[in-house]
Amino acid sequence: MVTHGLSLYRFKGKIYCWEGIVEGIADLPLHSGAVPRWLYEYMERLGRAIIEVLIEEYGPSEVVRRFSDPLWFQAFNNAIGMDWDSSGSTTVVLRILKNISWNKDLGFLVLGGKGAESRRIPEESTIAVEKLGLGEDQGSVIRRVSYIGAKIDSVLLQDGHQIYIHGIMVSEDGLWTIIQQGMNIERGYARRYHLSSDTFRDLPWNPHSGLASNQILKPLNLTDNGSMDTVKLIEDLFSQSVSKIISDIALADACIRGKRTLIGNPCRGSRREFTIGYYKPVSINAGLIEAINRAQLEGARRIVDILGARGFGPEAMRALVLVADLIYGYTPSNKDPVSHPMDPFKYSYAHGGKDGVPYRVRRDLLERTIVTLEEAVERARLGRKEAMESLKRLARFSSMILDG
Repeated sequence: MVTHGLSLYRFKGKIYCWEGIVEGIADLPLHSGAVPRWLYEYMERLGRAIIEVLIEEYGPSEVVRRFSDPLWFQAFNNAIGMDWDSSGSTTVVLRILKNISWNKDLGFLVLGGKGAESRRIPEESTIAVEKLGLGEDQGSVIRRVSYIGAKIDSVLLQDGHQIYIHGIMVSEDGLWTIIQQGMNIERGYARRYHLSSDTFRDLPWNPHSGLASNQILKPLNLTDNGSMDTVKLIEDLFSQSVSKIISDIALADACIRGKRTLIGNPCRGSRREFTIGYYKPVSINAGLIEAINRAQLEGARRIVDILGARGFGPEAMRALVLVADLIYGYTPSNKDPVSHPMDPFKYSYAHGGKDGVPYRVRRDLLERTIVTLEEAVERARLGRKEAMESLKRLARFSSMILDG
């Protein structure tokens, strides 16, 4: 069971920054332990006071938009007292935001959460639409983007992390932010994904923008522009019969196993390196056939529609990608949609990363985030000791990033 650990002032020695609009992905070490109740209550009280000031100053939609920024999320997390790099920070911050938003009319609501909570989004969305005064059609929109958002980071992007936290923030104006987290037990890390209504306009391409991580992998990435030919071929496959699609999958499987077929050796593709087990045999079973058949019956022709078919998971998509790759020669991208990590204790922001790629941190965005939260803390209805502790944590967080 992966839960969360914390310390009010402890930092783990490393921090990573990124360029541009910092919405996207953050990697966090998996921690064990549980937040003491007294400390959780302290963090919720502090979080509520800060959020109320931010709502008053910027409005609920802007607050929802800002949480699509991993830096903003992490700075808020730090201000209320969680470890900056703990995997449990996602669980705790989402739970606090959810409690705050459902217990007071703030103009936004948080749906979902960790484990079983994430599966309550369909029923919660019905209540949320009414509480926020949104049109009835917005309930189906929320359910759709929640479902597709989860599929993006488990089916279109296969990076070896299994999603176990999935939450969505929705404002009274219908703006939304998805915050979800996947774990990789072998690597000992959790990866957090941020998607928003601002970055969902050209699916499936680049749904995350300005990403951050402390490790670069080689995932199967169908959201990258380098996979356009692969995706187009997969879409074209669905204009054919299910039996033809399964036949092509069998050919791709034969390529993987090194078997010759009646038509000789049909194998193509450039055999790129992938972190995940991509080039492995395909299990052509009833589940795979049913998933493809259902997508076909539903008239799926675009990759997003294929993704939305019930039961269409990572293995079904990998099978089709192998067809595009090994049979038709359209190899998918293995580019991790994460910016290069930056360690302020080793590398200068002015000179870029150790790989020599120029990398400028947006200091103005970093400074603005810290200043905004500092002002919110100072204006919040808090005791002097609580406010000073929060400001002290923000000052330390700021100096780690900006001063190195």
